[in-house]
Amino acid sequence: MITTDRALFRDALPLGGRLIGMDVGTKTIGLALCDAGWTIASPAHTIARGKFTKDKGLIADFIGQQQVLGIVIGLPLNLDGSESPRSQASRSFARNIGELGFPVLLWDERWSTQAVTRMMIDADTSRARRSELVDKLAASYILQGAIDGLRG
Repeated sequence: MITTDRALFRDALPLGGRLIGMDVGTKTIGLALCDAGWTIASPAHTIARGKFTKDKGLIADFIGQQQVLGIVIGLPLNLDGSESPRSQASRSFARNIGELGFPVLLWDERWSTQAVTRMMIDADTSRARRSELVDKLAASYILQGAIDGLRG
């Protein structure tokens, strides 16, 4: 199941469970995790993108190690809410990762990267360190928004 409907996704996981959040970029995939009670999201790590089969294997291994039950993938929309070429790439990624057999929720990620970048600039984080952290922090931001929406 791949959906943008949070009620449908929540119904697929009636007992909750750990979720993985993903910020899918052209060069990297940021990963984040939340607790089984959907309280708080935390950044996990970043995967440098290569061939999809290898990336999918790394993600599947990580999901297995972390006992994840559902997947949240950032959906990059235009400012007016319409879909963009990057939206289609994220939907394609979701279809392929959906083959792992977990419910997938596509979540609006319009301001995630800008928000975490602004936060790191405010914290006086160096440009090199920001580059290293931005993807997994954006995944955490996306996942936190999703779990807040799922609980609300």
